[in-house]
Amino acid sequence: MDKTDQAILNLLQHDASLSVGDIAEQISISKSACWRRIQNLEQTGVIRERVALLDQTKVDLPLTVYVQLRTNQHNDAWADQFRRV
Repeated sequence: MDKTDQAILNLLQHDASLSVGDIAEQISISKSACWRRIQNLEQTGVIRERVALLDQTKVDLPLTVYVQLRTNQHNDAWADQFRRV
């Protein structure tokens, strides 16, 4: 990963809705080069997904909860079952 990839990631971390053209313009590369780099970052798993951060109070969810679990089952089957619940 070079400085151009890092610049792309920095921009996307601050605003994942930026277009390829906007990103390319801000870091002074062509749109096609920018698109290829973003595709590579996605395909290699550096960029896993793009999400929207919501204002909790505007969607009537004013509480954030952190949960800690302890288990003696340390396997994929248990984790899969927990996710389904």
